[in-house]
Amino acid sequence: MVTTKGKIPARSVPEHVVVDGSNLATEGRSSPSLKQLNDAVLAFMKEYPKTQITVVVDASFGHRIDKKEAAEFSEAIANGELVTPPAGAVGRGDGFVLMIADKVNATILSNDSYQEFHDHYKWLFEPGRLMGGKPVPHVGWVFVDRLPVRAKSDTAPRRGVPNKTAPIPRPTRPPQRTAPARAAASSTTSSAVPSAVNTADRYEAFVSKYPIGTKVKGAVESFASHGAYVRIGDVAGYLPLRLMQSPPPRTPRDHVKIGEQLALVVSGFNPARRSIEVSLLPVEKQAASKPLRTAKQQSRTARPAAKSGSEAARPATKSGSEAARPATKSGSEAARPAAKSGSEAARPAAKSRIVRGLRRRRRPD
Repeated sequence: MVTTKGKIPARSVPEHVVVDGSNLATEGRSSPSLKQLNDAVLAFMKEYPKTQITVVVDASFGHRIDKKEAAEFSEAIANGELVTPPAGAVGRGDGFVLMIADKVNATILSNDSYQEFHDHYKWLFEPGRLMGGKPVPHVGWVFVDRLPVRAKSDTAPRRGVPNKTAPIPRPTRPPQRTAPARAAASSTTSSAVPSAVNTADRYEAFVSKYPIGTKVKGAVESFASHGAYVRIGDVAGYLPLRLMQSPPPRTPRDHVKIGEQLALVVSGFNPARRSIEVSLLPVEKQAASKPLRTAKQQSRTARPAAKSGSEAARPATKSGSEAARPATKSGSEAARPAAKSGSEAARPAAKSRIVRGLRRRRRPD
């Protein structure tokens, strides 16, 4: 008797998928990788081009990835490519993923079974509500429909396993930091350098030459889940989906291609990360801002002003004293002739009296 194998039913295309980013980023690894998560999302978008995707990661995801990926993670959060749960959320990242999927009736892409939430979200066992994915060597990411693994009721809870339904504990005091050794400090500095998108000198030269609203040309280098990286001369720029066209495309592959030359407009800067944002849409041009003067230059400019002020005050004081002296002198000189003229006027009168007396004496009796 010949038995025929049953046909594998065709997979339904989900309308909305909530990606458990922390789970896929840690698949086959001890620590999460933002690059692995990005590869998984891009592979899923290629296989399901009409599906809307929301990527959720834990609140501690940015502290557990490699320091070289910290800058790209911050940019993804700022552009809305990744979503993190609010502080103190019950259930942490897993609970937040399930709440979003429950609200919009979406499918979850994760290799987790969410056993502590089976009693609350019974739809996890419905077909098409849970998918899994794994990177296969020489093949790429493979995605399959799956059902969650039920928890064994007769198994006692293991010690040391955290309760995911409890809120995240908040620290009562900041962690103590010890002074690292010189070798550790040098290694930390060297590893933190790649976190910036561009070098300091190239970034400052670009900002001073191309203000916001300036037209530039760039070539598409790579794709991100919600944008594309472009090369503009010797600097790198980021072109988000929202600045590609209005309304924005679903994926960057729908609008641009690798190696394509684009006529771009500078739309913004991020000095902390030395990131340059560009746009395919028109941007209002702004005047180039003058570079800020250093404190040394400002002190040099302030010193001559203070010197000139003191010099201006001195002649005024001198002229005032000189003006006062002639006035006093002229007053005394004016007083002296008056007194002299008075004595001279008085002398003839006295002389005439003496003459009269002598005349009287000379008269004969």
